[in-house]
Amino acid sequence: MKPKKDLFLSAIVGLISAFLIWPIMKNLPIPQISPLYIIVALPVLCVIGMIAALTLGKVLRIIYQLAKFVLVGALNTFVDWGILNLLMFLANVSQGPEYSVFKGCSFLVATMNSYFWNKFWTFEKESQPAKKMTGKEMLQFFIVSLIGFGLNVGAASLLVNVLGPQFGLDPKIWANVGALSGTLAGLVWNFIGYKLIVFKS
Repeated sequence: MKPKKDLFLSAIVGLISAFLIWPIMKNLPIPQISPLYIIVALPVLCVIGMIAALTLGKVLRIIYQLAKFVLVGALNTFVDWGILNLLMFLANVSQGPEYSVFKGCSFLVATMNSYFWNKFWTFEKESQPAKKMTGKEMLQFFIVSLIGFGLNVGAASLLVNVLGPQFGLDPKIWANVGALSGTLAGLVWNFIGYKLIVFKS
C-alpha cells in the first residue's frame, strides 16, 4: 500500500469526476447544484473512502484493491455517461440507432481510460515497478473489455430501444437508466477479468 499516492490519486479521480458530471446534469431535468459544491465534495468523499479502504485493507487486502477498482469504475462511469450525454445533447438524440452508436463511442473512451488507471493504479504490483504495456496484455484487456462492452451496450440498448421508456419517464432520463443498467451489467465481469486474466494481481 502507498497511502500518500492513493489519497492523492483518489482526490484526482474525484476532481475529474466532478467536471464530467456537468454534461450529465445539463441533459437531465434535475435541480442544478453549484459547481463549487461538487468540485469540493467529490474529491473529499473519494479521499474519505480511500482512508476507510486503507484501514480495512490491513485486515483484508481485497477491500483495498476493490476500493480502488470502484473509484476507477466511478470515474469510467462518469467518462462514459458524460460523453454519452454530451453527444445526445449536441445531436438532440436520446434513442434509436444513434443512441447505440453514441453509447458505443462513450464506452470505448471509458475503456481506454480504464486500462491506464487499472494497470498503473488498481492492479499495480507493489513488489515490482510498473511494466510497459505488452501486446499480449493489451489483447487480453481488449478481449475482456469487449465482452464487457457487449454486456454494457447490449443491456443499455435493450432497455432503451427494445423496452423503451417506462413509468412515464422522459426519454433522456430513461436513456440514463439504460446507461446505468449497462454499467452494472459489465462491472462484476470486468473486475474478475482484469484481476484474474489481464493484470493477474
